Amino acid sequence: MKIKFNFFSQLPMLTMALFLCSNMIAQSDWKSLFNGKDMSGWEVKNGTAKYHITNEAIVGTSRTGTPNTFLCTKKMYGDFILELEVLVTPGLNSGIQFRSNSSKEYKNGRVHGYQSELDTSRRAWSAGIYDEGRRGWLYPLTINTKGGAAFNNGGWNKVRIEAIGNSIKTFMNGVQCANLVDDMTDKGFIALQVHSIREKGQEGKTIQWKNIKIVTENLDRYRTKNQPQARQISYLTNTLTQEEKRKGWRLLWDGKTKNGWKGSKSDYFPKHGIEIVNGTIHFLKHDKTKDFKRSGSIVTKERFDNFELEVDFMVKKGGNSGIKYFVDALTYGDGRNIGFEFQILDDDHPDHNGGVGGNRTIGSLYDLIAAENLSESNRDDIRANSNGKWNRARVVVNGGKVQHWINNIKVVEYDRFSQSMKNLIKKSKYVNHQGFGMGSSGRILLQDHSPGDVKFKNIKIREF
Repeated sequence: MKIKFNFFSQLPMLTMALFLCSNMIAQSDWKSLFNGKDMSGWEVKNGTAKYHITNEAIVGTSRTGTPNTFLCTKKMYGDFILELEVLVTPGLNSGIQFRSNSSKEYKNGRVHGYQSELDTSRRAWSAGIYDEGRRGWLYPLTINTKGGAAFNNGGWNKVRIEAIGNSIKTFMNGVQCANLVDDMTDKGFIALQVHSIREKGQEGKTIQWKNIKIVTENLDRYRTKNQPQARQISYLTNTLTQEEKRKGWRLLWDGKTKNGWKGSKSDYFPKHGIEIVNGTIHFLKHDKTKDFKRSGSIVTKERFDNFELEVDFMVKKGGNSGIKYFVDALTYGDGRNIGFEFQILDDDHPDHNGGVGGNRTIGSLYDLIAAENLSESNRDDIRANSNGKWNRARVVVNGGKVQHWINNIKVVEYDRFSQSMKNLIKKSKYVNHQGFGMGSSGRILLQDHSPGDVKFKNIKIREF
């Protein structure tokens, strides 16, 4: 007897079979990093805090007198998506390391690398990205308050970390917190941190981790679309991401040539005292010998009115420089390059204590408004990195409203057309410069100031 096959009548069963097959394949991509019974595949590094297992969860216990302690996978991971659940006792700080490393050659084995923060303080930066043992904060949640609010303080939380190529994203309970682009490290171990403590009352408190799983294959199947509140932050050198291009960013310096810049008092780029080397503009250290010739400051050939500017800078010990905007030397008969200035100054420079109320410190609106931490209500310092390390300046100008940011911490905010600003100018060194800062547009300037030896890179801008 011949049986006739009816495709359409079997379609529901075929669809279900395909669904089950696809689901089985998807489930098989995920691998558990913790079996719920023992810590095989893991090892402790750096500190002496204790880890044990309770109710199929790894439990870390805080302890005084020890540095940060890390329970690390023995296996290294490059591209992956990691999921786990975590419970942090309020009052503690912790984190999840990834693409992290430890070698005797680097700070005698100190664990270093990316960390997804676990923060029970009022700051609320859980799932922000900290570079442990190296650069510090890469993605604080000062720019993503929705992400900061996603953490359930005192309860279980689900953390997701996606590290694919140079793209790193973090999620807390389904809410995207970080959207980082960085290419410093592409492989390392995963680790569970018990942070060091100073107060005896914090001893014996716990962090718990469970349901730790990872996927390293077919990552495009699982990667998550960006959520609008998570602004992308990129640390690629003199390179724009596709997201930055889409949002209107462009390089103000291409990282290689002199294009777009000239001397502040000439029509050409300086021939002495300045170098373009290794992707940086380097104002050389001022040599007191008679043969040394200073470059002088450089300015953009273009003028700008409403914009967002980002510049990475590094000063050496005792260094002094600045990023000026709304610069137009032709306005002033004395030939000086006058404009609002994002101050760049090492704490060891004599001018650090100059001015009024700290208005000449790093990040300040020079000689007018002192930089202060406007992003963290309970912290005084502005988290600027010390001399010899890179910092990121951001200046936002929208109409009269202006902001200074350093390393994604807002440090200055003002209205350049306000009466209070006019009063500040009257009490500053700019009092005799009629119309100071009131121009509709101006150039951007990188300052050559004694003693020199300052570097700039990653100079980019978008206009409003």
